[in-house]
Amino acid sequence: MNSELPERDEVDPEFETLLDPKVQESIGRSLKAHYDDLINAPIPDKFLVLLAQLEATERRLPVGGESDECR
Repeated sequence: MNSELPERDEVDPEFETLLDPKVQESIGRSLKAHYDDLINAPIPDKFLVLLAQLEATERRLPVGGESDECR
């Protein structure tokens, strides 16, 4: 991390940085739009294949048992 910045514990507790409510609202809208795009993005085929492999492996495990890999 940047060694020039003070650690959170070193900051004067009486010093508070306040953002203008309009700036906060704008940042919030931008973040929401960005994350909405991520949530609605399609899952890459590579991940779907990996998930299917994991599910197949889990189905092969004995009920109540764990594989050696989980230990």
